[in-house]
Amino acid sequence: MFPNVKLAIGPAIQDGFYYDFDLDRPFTEEDLKQIEGTCRQIIKEHQPFSGKKVTRKEATELFTKRGEPYKLEILKGLPDDDIWLYSNGSFMDLCRGNHMEHTGEVKAFKLLSVAGAYWRGSEQNPMLQRIYGTAFFSEGELNDYLQRLEEAKKRDHRKLGRELDLFSFQEESPAIPFFHPKGMIVYNQLLAYWRAEHEREGYQEISTPMILRKELWEQSGHYGHYKDHMYFTQMDETQFALKPMNCPGSTLVYRSAQRSYRHLPLRLAELGLVHRHELSGVLHGLFRAKAFTIDDTHIFCYGEQIKSEISNVIRLILRIYSRFGFHDVSIYLSTCPQDSMGSNEIWEKATEGLVGALKDNEIEYELNEGGGAFYGPKIDFEVRDSIGRDWQCGTIQLDFMMPERFKLEYVGPDGKMHRPVMVHRAVFGSVERFYGILVEHYGGAFPLWLAPVQVRVVTISEKQAEGGTAVYRRLSEAGIRSELDLRPEKINYKIRQAEMEKVPYVVVVGAQEVGSNTVSVRARRRRDLGSMSLNDLIEKVRNEINSKEAEVSN
Repeated sequence: MFPNVKLAIGPAIQDGFYYDFDLDRPFTEEDLKQIEGTCRQIIKEHQPFSGKKVTRKEATELFTKRGEPYKLEILKGLPDDDIWLYSNGSFMDLCRGNHMEHTGEVKAFKLLSVAGAYWRGSEQNPMLQRIYGTAFFSEGELNDYLQRLEEAKKRDHRKLGRELDLFSFQEESPAIPFFHPKGMIVYNQLLAYWRAEHEREGYQEISTPMILRKELWEQSGHYGHYKDHMYFTQMDETQFALKPMNCPGSTLVYRSAQRSYRHLPLRLAELGLVHRHELSGVLHGLFRAKAFTIDDTHIFCYGEQIKSEISNVIRLILRIYSRFGFHDVSIYLSTCPQDSMGSNEIWEKATEGLVGALKDNEIEYELNEGGGAFYGPKIDFEVRDSIGRDWQCGTIQLDFMMPERFKLEYVGPDGKMHRPVMVHRAVFGSVERFYGILVEHYGGAFPLWLAPVQVRVVTISEKQAEGGTAVYRRLSEAGIRSELDLRPEKINYKIRQAEMEKVPYVVVVGAQEVGSNTVSVRARRRRDLGSMSLNDLIEKVRNEINSKEAEVSN
């Protein structure tokens, strides 16, 4: 169909697959329809899949003859004894296999969209066109998935952020969010809840500088692993870096005083703003921004305390997730990556500590081989939202390396100096990303305690302006976030607009309500609660706020 196209790479992914192409013009919607039609014809033909192992020379000659530079580049990274070609019909590609017997076994599939993608994720490389698709074992499963995609589009946090006046992105500071007044209310409520939970668990909050000397990042090991994602600046002939994470700052706070085993565990909590240089192709609203806040907390403890501290963190994370309506949580144990620091002995010791805590709490987990941080293994927490999507959020990392690099010490019971262990942990991960997940999880309809506007007072006519204002003042004095709508619009229009803005409660004040000293109450999703006294409404709303119930819309 496209004789001049060059083929790049096309892996299977969680919800389907994609393939990257280099073509001298953009793919159109009409192209996708035609490609999909050709695919369906290939399915009908039951074309068999066949694979054969070839030499590097054979593969090089084939892709040179075909003029496929991306295949030749992929070939360079393959070991000599693992080069396979698979074909169906006249099509042949590099692939490890295995495959179905023939194309007729494909039961339900659809091409979904086209997006830009840099070859191998680098802006220095050509921009390719990525065609996404999905496949299922039945049309019913496919239709269910497509419905979820439509629901996800409605819940897109970037769209709802604009519509609900929560946040925006501006060209003057690309890929860094501007939170609006209503958005800041939600943001601050999140942080207030986070602070209350951590204070209850014995954490002490700190704040460390945003700019630190480059040498610090070299000492911590971050420079060698993250320098391409860091921002640097020069001051008085000294090179500094904007922090991409909070860990080294916490070590300096720990090191600022002599510590004894009696001071441990020392739980230092930080809500630290970090900056990372991300490629434009991976940026995605609040989910992937260039500046964000990490609830990056560090626990300094000694060996006998490791299990209990990690157990406490696991319980804290699960309790907080439950508060937001995340009850389906998957847990993964990520082990030593290829670019790790430290000896195998240290990694084994750290991994055993995490496994022990998981077993003590009877936590089921899956193993993620090689997925750990460069300085230690970790436990990752993945939540499932109200429409069935999974999001990786919290993490617990056990680190023997950074205390060694920064020469952290404490005085033990024997009067000698010992090295503490450092636990890195986050509940939200990125606060901004968690915020975006919540917007989509709730579909913008935040539970009452989080909602930027909890009650909107609307009047039926201008004659009730005084009565409506009195109701609004009483609600505000009771600590309930309220708005007053005195506009000379029809009452149904006012109510409909409040519903569209996802305000939890609408209080209607008309002549009858003014005369009887009551209010007519409507709850979100068009639930009419009828008439009640203002005192009863205030008590109801305050009780619901205090309970922090997580009302989730499926």
